[in-house]
This record gives sequence, structure tokens and C-alpha cells, in this order.
Amino acid sequence: MTTSSDARLSSLFLDMLAAEQGAGVNTLDAYRRDLEDFSEFAGHARSGFATADTQLLRDYLEDLDARGFKSTTVARRLSALRHLFRFLLNERLRPDDPAAILSGPKRGRGLPKVLSIGDVDRMLAHARALAVKDGTPAPRRLRDARLYCLLEVLYATGLRVSELVSLPLTAARHDARMIVVRGKGNKERMVPLNDSAKQAMAEYLEATAALRREAGKGAVSKWLFPSFGESGHLTRQHFARDLKELAAASGIAPHLVSPHVLRHAFASHLLHNGADLRIVQTLLGHTDISTTQIYTHVVEERLKSLVRDLHPLAEK
Repeated sequence: MTTSSDARLSSLFLDMLAAEQGAGVNTLDAYRRDLEDFSEFAGHARSGFATADTQLLRDYLEDLDARGFKSTTVARRLSALRHLFRFLLNERLRPDDPAAILSGPKRGRGLPKVLSIGDVDRMLAHARALAVKDGTPAPRRLRDARLYCLLEVLYATGLRVSELVSLPLTAARHDARMIVVRGKGNKERMVPLNDSAKQAMAEYLEATAALRREAGKGAVSKWLFPSFGESGHLTRQHFARDLKELAAASGIAPHLVSPHVLRHAFASHLLHNGADLRIVQTLLGHTDISTTQIYTHVVEERLKSLVRDLHPLAEK
């Protein structure tokens, strides 16, 4: 169990991340879980954030390995601790940084799961067929129109799922060619919309208005994808479930499909068709180009195929 001292220091650290670095709710929750796990481990050694030494951190990393955690998880936990102890040192809440000399587990960065263009086309076609199906009850028709709209917008823009489900209603203006997205660190970026996404938005709003007329309701939500939950808009989990159901109905294994996989598809398909890596970085909202470089395998394959197909001395 987290001690009161550890809880206080953790709270100060998380407040700093939120205020100075614009960390989002999901990031803060992940840091909180990681720090609570270390605090519990340190408690068994009668230690905590204020007194832990380098050897205790090494013991913790070994314990994570013994518990069967993947190297990526161990590296993430170590990163959280490094950030914490650097903060405590800078704030003079500790005289030293016990994590400074630690090295994390070596890990290769895996390639993202990517759907083929054909797979995405099949999902879009199936979602479209459901959205325009005659004789569907109004609530179901609205749900189908919403899913088709979500899928079209996600594949057209590459938004993070948290950015997508929290789009404001104003994003669906009929004359909008770009939408303003507020991403990580509260940073804004402009993302273009294609005609298919705009049409899907219009049809979804029409279905929403029709259902409201039938129900006799007048108030309109400020969210594009409203719900009755605490946030006021559709949750990431709800969309992910609907997407997996759509994948299964489209003949694609559900475990291969998620909102993040569609974001990967957006980036990979753009690069495959010749887009510049820096442009894709901007569209995805990556602060560092190294984050976008996970997709360079797509560029490399495209270059290989160009040489193979176009070089005069290539084997035919």
C-alpha cells in the first residue's frame, strides 16, 4: 500500500506533469499506477520515494522481470521512476537521484500492426452498408451512422482515439475543410478532411437530428459524438468494442483491429503512396520525428519496389 509520504510526493509530481507539461488524464493515470507499484515494493523494504537508493531500484527491476513483465513494461516503469526522482532532486525534496545511473532493459521497437488498404476498404464498405440500410429502427440507424462516421474520420485524419471521440460539434461544419484538434500537451494542430469524411459527418448529423425530432428533444450537445456518460461524449472503450464487432462482420480478425491500428493504417498508407515523413509527423501530432520514424519500414519497402520496378538494370 502506498504510504502517506509517497502519496504526497506522487501527487506533487503528477500536478507538475499536468501543469507544466500538459500531461493528459491517461498519461497521469499510467504514471500513478507505476509509482504505486514501486511504492508498494519499497514499503516491504521499509523505504519509499524519499529514501530509496539505487540498489532498491535495481531490486525492483529484477522483481518486475521475475513477475514476467515484458521489457517494454519494465522500461516504462523505469522511465516513470527516473522522471519522479529527477523532479524530487530539482525540487530539493531529495539530495540525490538514485535512478540517474540505472540502465533499462534493451528493447527493440516493434513494427505497428497495419491493416492493408483492402482491409480498410472492406470495413468502410460494410459500415457504409449498415448506415444506409432501409428499415432499420432509428436508434440502431443512428448507431450505425455514428460508427461509419467515426471510421471515415479516423482513417481520413489519423487522429488519436481520445481526440476523435472528443471532437466538438463545430468540427462538422458543412464548409469545414480542416478541423482543429487539441492533442497531447494541449497543443492544437490543423488536420484536413476529405470529401468522404465530410459526407459521413453530414449523414450522421442528419440521423441524429431525425432521432431527436422523433423523441421530441430540443437540446443539442456540444460534442459531435455525445453520450450519457460522465465525460459527455463517446468513450474510447465503446468505440473500440464497436470497431471490433465491425471487423468481425467484415471478415477480419477482431484482435487485429483497434482505433490505434486505424491510426497506423492512415500513416502507413500515406507513406506508401509517397507522402513526406515530416508531413505525416505533423498530421499525427508527433512532437519528435523519431516517434514517426517507426513507419520508415514502409518508406524503405516503397524505395525497394521503385528500384526493382524502374531501375534499367533491375532484374525483370
